[in-house]
Amino acid sequence: MTASSTRPGPAPRAPRTAPAPAVSRRPNDHPPVPCTASYRRLGRLVPALRVHSAPPRTGDGWICGADLLADPDALRELIAHDERQGLARYGRPLRPDVAAGFGLHRFTWPVALLFTLPWFLERRVPLLTPADVSIRRASGELTARPGAFVCLPGDPAAGLPGARTVADEAALATELRTALAGLLAPVLTAFRPAVRRSPRMLWAMATDAVVEGLWYVGGLLGEEERARAELSDLLAAQPSAAHRPAGPRASEAPALPAPTACTPGAPASFTLGAGFAADSASGTDRARASCCLAYTVQPEEMCGGCPRVTRG
Repeated sequence: MTASSTRPGPAPRAPRTAPAPAVSRRPNDHPPVPCTASYRRLGRLVPALRVHSAPPRTGDGWICGADLLADPDALRELIAHDERQGLARYGRPLRPDVAAGFGLHRFTWPVALLFTLPWFLERRVPLLTPADVSIRRASGELTARPGAFVCLPGDPAAGLPGARTVADEAALATELRTALAGLLAPVLTAFRPAVRRSPRMLWAMATDAVVEGLWYVGGLLGEEERARAELSDLLAAQPSAAHRPAGPRASEAPALPAPTACTPGAPASFTLGAGFAADSASGTDRARASCCLAYTVQPEEMCGGCPRVTRG
């Protein structure tokens, strides 16, 4: 079975983790920052991946998302990290486009969790742009500056500054797809010359990163099946014309393929930094929509969910 043959999963169920209770504050207290509870929980589950609720940082290995779009040197610096990792791991250089593809995956995988984990745990969608995030690959750290966010009417955070409510779960899922696409579209455009893939394949690569991140963390939470079901419903839905990704040739962005479980194999560990590997927490693999091209440097290291395997 391939990712494209997946039927939509069941409609999203209410999260088992209830939204945080309303916080009473003294007049001089700073208002609570939305989504930080999810980020703190991520740090406890994956200590090598820490999120700081703070403005973006630069210098000392930090790269701001906005710099990836505007500064070719920042993009080269991020990709150079994967070139060094590849040389250390495989004993020979990665092909330049393969290193760039690794860099794109290892940027998208944790950054997507800034959106999907608050949605999964709290039913909140932060409205982040590339200028609101930064990443430090050597230590596995990120910063996120949540301000505006979308939530459901019954959320105790609905009265906070920057909150916007939507009618129901389906509308919130649309907001999540829109927010993800809004951040990813310019990032994919920036990476495209180095990765040397078509826009459609770039969106498939981004989809794999989005799915694998939440699926992995869902497994650590003991809720892998709920994560897979909700991702299936999220990604099987067709966005309206108003919610398609913006940017050059955005019409080529595919309907993002939903996750599909397949026979467990021996997937290659996709290290994000600081020794963290992003395989499924349960050992269950999935049929990917794209190939990471790891076989170009080590042919015997084929991911169990690689389309070169699952599609024959």
